[in-house]
Amino acid sequence: MANKTKNIMIVGVGGQGTLLASRILGNVAISEGYDVKVSEVHGMSQRGGSVVTYVKYGEKVYSPIIDYGEADTILAFELLEAYRALPYLKKGGKIIVNSQTIDPMPVITGAMKYPENIADKISEMVDTTIVDALTAAKEAGNIKAVNVVLIGVLAKSTDIPYEKWIETIKTTVPAKFLDVNLKAFEIGYNL
Repeated sequence: MANKTKNIMIVGVGGQGTLLASRILGNVAISEGYDVKVSEVHGMSQRGGSVVTYVKYGEKVYSPIIDYGEADTILAFELLEAYRALPYLKKGGKIIVNSQTIDPMPVITGAMKYPENIADKISEMVDTTIVDALTAAKEAGNIKAVNVVLIGVLAKSTDIPYEKWIETIKTTVPAKFLDVNLKAFEIGYNL
């Protein structure tokens, strides 16, 4: 086991499954013998507001909070949320972002416009992997599996074996959603 702590920030919009994604990530790290700390920060999550989860794992983790410039990876479920989270990414860090856009309330009410070319702006600033997780989730059989598609993409970049991820999904995801989520993970892992 490596001594270095991994700091992963998961950002999205309420209802996208960020909390399940953080549970899968935390559980797989525990299964590998890591000390794990998870902290959830909710905005108006039930109304489509921002949801942020910090997952830290390593030999010994003392705090669940990730400050500006500390995230090794940002896993973003929505483009604007990815852009908002950029200050947390450390120099040399990586962002994995779903290409999906979800209008926040100021855009829905007409008070603001959704910013243009966010994906391009993010890609110009940091190491970025942009994924059409919504299409991949549809392919898996349920658009709500975007979260597990993205976990699959993230999993590929970790040193945790594929089989451990599968075992963890089997023990974390409710049985009635298991087949779709296993397929979503596989699709994401192979993107």
